Amino acid sequence: MAKLTVIIPFYQKEPGILTRALDSVFAQGFKDFDVIVVDDESPYPADGDIVTFSEEDQARVRIIRQENAGPGGARNTGLDHVSPETDLVAFLDSDDTFTPDHLANAHDAMTRLGTDCYFASITGGDAFYYHFGVADLEKTEAVTRLSDDPLLIEIPDLTQVMLKNWSFLHLSCMVISRPLFEKVRFDAALRLAAEDVLFFCDCVLASRRTVLSGTAGALRGEGLNIFHGVDNDSPQFLTQQFNTWVALDRLESRFAERPAEVQSLRAYKQTARRQALWSQARLLKRRKLPQFDMLARWAMRDPRILTSAVGLAVGKFSR
Repeated sequence: MAKLTVIIPFYQKEPGILTRALDSVFAQGFKDFDVIVVDDESPYPADGDIVTFSEEDQARVRIIRQENAGPGGARNTGLDHVSPETDLVAFLDSDDTFTPDHLANAHDAMTRLGTDCYFASITGGDAFYYHFGVADLEKTEAVTRLSDDPLLIEIPDLTQVMLKNWSFLHLSCMVISRPLFEKVRFDAALRLAAEDVLFFCDCVLASRRTVLSGTAGALRGEGLNIFHGVDNDSPQFLTQQFNTWVALDRLESRFAERPAEVQSLRAYKQTARRQALWSQARLLKRRKLPQFDMLARWAMRDPRILTSAVGLAVGKFSR
């Protein structure tokens, strides 16, 4: 059986996107891998792109079909079906592509340095301007350089750095070892936001060692993106912000003994509250009813949103 498994959650509406992702997997210099594609009740089925490959390549791909469970649920299904002989798991979003040496670089770094969690950098087009590379962290953070070519670093307070700005992290550049993929899972309920950030933190907290690479591991694609497909005026925006708040609240409980992390998380939680309330204020401005059911659900979990609402109203009327 393969030493490494690539897990691809699949939900797309047009042909060719999965073909492009799998082309990048089969082009890897590291060849000891297999692939699990989880067809998450995709409007365009995964089979349509698989048939374009040779029988040899098709034999390395296992398609698992399930009722729609969202990206976290699809990745969990993939993790649940990893072979007992597999040592490493890499993730790849179906609209992203690996760089040719990603798996080789990850395998080398993880076996040589004894690490459970590996992140490479990611590149992308202008639409993903907020991403930045691991090399940029050396300019602002205290890091330990492990090698120059490729650039590999460790960060002693990685969780604190992540919670200030996690835009240098991406699932398509993440590889984890068996001690992590045997026990860490995505929160599948967070379908619209933040399931990846929660997973990142849980993996880093459970990892014996986490290594970051300045080398690009993936190219960010522009297929169907659930998070960025929800804008401020979407009916799903309030749910997205609530899910973000829930993820941040769960993270706060994990970092209860780390004041710096708690401070960052509370600031992000307040941002989620404000963005949610502004979206409802825009509904009122357009003479539409706010989403009272969702607001009530939020208030039951987080009474502070009521204080934020009062503050927002006072500020508006004072102006």
